[in-house]
Amino acid sequence: MTRAEKQETVDQELVDIAKYVCEYRVEDPNAYAAARRCLVDALACAFWAWEHPECTKLLGPIVPGATVWRGARVPGSRLELDPASAAFNIGTLVRWLDYNDTFTAAQGSHPSDTLAGIVATADYLSRGRLLEQRPPLTMKDVLEALIKAYEIQGCIAIENDFNAIGVDHIILTRVAVAAVVTRLLGGTYDEVFSAASNAWMDPNLRVYRQASGTGPRKGWAAADASAQSVRLAYMALRGEPGYAQALSAKKWGFYDVLMHGERFKFQRPYGEYVIQNAMLKFVPAGMHGQSAVECAFLQHPRVKDRLGDIDGIQIFSQRALMGVMDKTGPLRNPADRDHCVQYVTAIGLISGKLHPLDYEDDVAADPRIDALREKMTVTEDPRFTQGFYDPARRSSANGLQILFKDGTSTPRVDVEFPAGHPRRRNETAGIFRRKFVDSLNLRFAPKQRDRILEFCDDQARFEATPVNEFMDAFVV
Repeated sequence: MTRAEKQETVDQELVDIAKYVCEYRVEDPNAYAAARRCLVDALACAFWAWEHPECTKLLGPIVPGATVWRGARVPGSRLELDPASAAFNIGTLVRWLDYNDTFTAAQGSHPSDTLAGIVATADYLSRGRLLEQRPPLTMKDVLEALIKAYEIQGCIAIENDFNAIGVDHIILTRVAVAAVVTRLLGGTYDEVFSAASNAWMDPNLRVYRQASGTGPRKGWAAADASAQSVRLAYMALRGEPGYAQALSAKKWGFYDVLMHGERFKFQRPYGEYVIQNAMLKFVPAGMHGQSAVECAFLQHPRVKDRLGDIDGIQIFSQRALMGVMDKTGPLRNPADRDHCVQYVTAIGLISGKLHPLDYEDDVAADPRIDALREKMTVTEDPRFTQGFYDPARRSSANGLQILFKDGTSTPRVDVEFPAGHPRRRNETAGIFRRKFVDSLNLRFAPKQRDRILEFCDDQARFEATPVNEFMDAFVV
């Protein structure tokens, strides 16, 4: 009997996480292939973020100039940090532009937020193993950990809306990373249980994601959760105990404090589902608005020379978007703008593109943007809401129609599955290949870029690469 099971009552939800992390073996090659795609895409997001001073000012060690011998590297730099600090740095880069992958569920989330803690710990651990003349971890080990972290985060999110109780979804990042990193470090079932149970005890308010409080913290909040997860993992290995009723304890547990005593609901057991159903983003904008931007791109040729003739713009959407991205009135900063469906749609109609720099103040000062926003109405299409929550579809649909002052209108354009959705993986593969190559061009010389592409494009070579060698490739 384990330490946790000696308690009078143990939360089954915590037992299921610990057993999955410790006992489940990922076998499906498709899951590993999906994990490689997600990891490469997350790195692309990170390299784009290096171009933004508001992001990079947060990076580096807490004490300026400090370094850690054989520390965890931060891709795109020469930084070597302790694993928790490296996790914060990597996570901030991946998440900053709202460009990393998503998973449609009752609780929308960004499962690649889990990458930072896993990669940072694996690099630090591998470099230490080499010094001890032991074999390092391989990238296949990283992919397996990533698959499990996606699965924990996503399976909880499918049926449980944390927004509705005012808790930010980064708690799922904290729980998933704490569990898989503990195992990556060689933790036992009890130690995984300890880390996961402690991770549930720090729910975050989501005021920094919601109007009128939206701010840049939404770009580093998940990174902070990932860093905390790494600390919890190391503490668990030093004997820090877990809490058998972290969720269900009367009065003080998660359920009673935040959910009026209701327990989590689950649609499916943990396996390899989420990583294969994650959606990549083809533009840097909120997940629910990806298809709205695609609609705007499709309408752009019809309206680009008639912007002054527009009388109304109708956006047809799903309920999840309307709770997160339907914003009127002033938008105060880039973090506010990339979560406004009216703003991203206006940019798409005006220019037929959407770039990370389009959220900066100089672009936002264009009077045409707010003029178009004022003409927009967002209404729910029940079919889109149903498709969003349907586990067989997992769509993220939006529609768009433009009305002109002379009484004419464009055709209504609907996009049910945006570019990057698993259903369009083959069709849109070139978009995401270009996203990665363009990001590498921002940070690396051609010879280094081509060396990176050689092993990132080859699944077998990617999996066999030692983690330390993989991270070596991204040092500048």
